[in-house]
Amino acid sequence: MNHRETAQALKKAMEFYGGLGFRYLPISEKKVSELLMNTVADDAPVDSGTDETIVSAADKDRALQELREEIGDCQRCKLCRGRTNIVFGEGSSHARLMFIGEGPGRDEDLQARPFVGEAGKLLTRLIEKMGMKREEVYIANIVKCRPPNNRDPEEDEISSCRPFVERQAQIISPDVIMSLGRVSAQSILGMKMPIGKLRGNFFSFNDIPLMPTYHPAYLLRNPKDKWLVWADAQKALSKLKNRG
Repeated sequence: MNHRETAQALKKAMEFYGGLGFRYLPISEKKVSELLMNTVADDAPVDSGTDETIVSAADKDRALQELREEIGDCQRCKLCRGRTNIVFGEGSSHARLMFIGEGPGRDEDLQARPFVGEAGKLLTRLIEKMGMKREEVYIANIVKCRPPNNRDPEEDEISSCRPFVERQAQIISPDVIMSLGRVSAQSILGMKMPIGKLRGNFFSFNDIPLMPTYHPAYLLRNPKDKWLVWADAQKALSKLKNRG
């Protein structure tokens, strides 16, 4: 008996016992799902899967656009008073690697793009050293408006904005996330440990492996620690390879 015949027989059995008032059969829901999935797979025509990839990317693009529209001209916290632009995020909607920083700086606020100043150039070089292009990853921040004088985002500001970066990560569903800087790591993980103790270790952010590391702006002031960030990046690359 092939998968289709088995599925048909199972369906008839479920209808029969259902008519008798039985609500359960001695077979797990997981096994039923696997059987039905195998049946679909056996009967489906073989192709390259290109069309599925295109549809998936289109769905993610649409979901991100809808999220941006939901944010709108955001007035949810006091950061709206001094911003020039909301910095939503940018990159590939089907990126395997996502970076989450802390908040926009002056250049980002003016251009409405994340990591475009000196720290951004350093991040771009890191991405390229990892063997990728900037447009192949996705880059976002914990808060989407520039804090005054580049101060750290405050708790109420983070609370107002956190749901949006969570949904970005959910939509993109990358294989690995690298958080950049103390504020990003502590906000995501809900821990107050120093970034020096968090970095280099994998954590989980909504079931996605997360590697905290130093912020590129920190490296501009402390270039001697670039090798630590590269070590963290290599661990992220290894995780990507294992999940590939």
